[in-house]
Amino acid sequence: MLDLTGKNALVTGIANNRSIAWGIAQQLHKAGANIGVTYLPDEKGKMEKKVKDLVEPLSPSLFLPCNVQDDEQVKSTFGTIKDKWGSIDILVHCLAFAKKDDLTGGFSETSREGFSLALEISAYSLALLAGAAKPLMSEGGSIVTLTYLGGVRAIPNYNVMGVAKAALESSVRYLAAELGEQKIRVNAISAGPIRTLASSAVGGILDMIHHVEEVAPLKRTVTQLEVGNAAAFLCSDLASGITGQVLYVDAGYEITGM
Repeated sequence: MLDLTGKNALVTGIANNRSIAWGIAQQLHKAGANIGVTYLPDEKGKMEKKVKDLVEPLSPSLFLPCNVQDDEQVKSTFGTIKDKWGSIDILVHCLAFAKKDDLTGGFSETSREGFSLALEISAYSLALLAGAAKPLMSEGGSIVTLTYLGGVRAIPNYNVMGVAKAALESSVRYLAAELGEQKIRVNAISAGPIRTLASSAVGGILDMIHHVEEVAPLKRTVTQLEVGNAAAFLCSDLASGITGQVLYVDAGYEITGM
């Protein structure tokens, strides 16, 4: 039985009720985990209020700002986690961003700034947060991130985000190799296309979803809760022998050819 009772789980990247991170947080809570949530702060506090209202049913014991482009804020966030929790068992990384202009047209037109931004937020942030969490996972733990098929195949309009996801998947393997001695497992879930705030920036996202529904073996796409179930499994002792892997939760689309 999947049981996360007594586990401290930090979930990043919840933006609204369509977020895959929200589906993961719900399933971790259902399995008994003690939930902590970070949000991206903005000047008017709109994101803070939106996310706080959404996650209220999960009764998170921590609700903290964390902009991964701000080293001092990351340090402060994990300092608070250490003071309040003492340790972390689960870290869920659901952070990705690219300029909308870089998610249409040709990849060769990607700006230098846009390339750096996408790689920093979508890939480097995993290493950054893993490094911050590492001292708080003294008894071992599980780190899970989100990737997409565009990291290993050329997907129309995915462009620089595909390169970022490729870097993210490679980061999973290097982190798994580094942190394994501390009994910290690192894995990724490659979810099928889901209409979220992040995916809406990708040109033709609805066409991608409809295509998956037509050709995937299960003849449909997946839900946030299905991804959440897979994440809860990877975070549990049921997956104690799994690390450095990419688990496809995409209704089988990844296996298809013509």
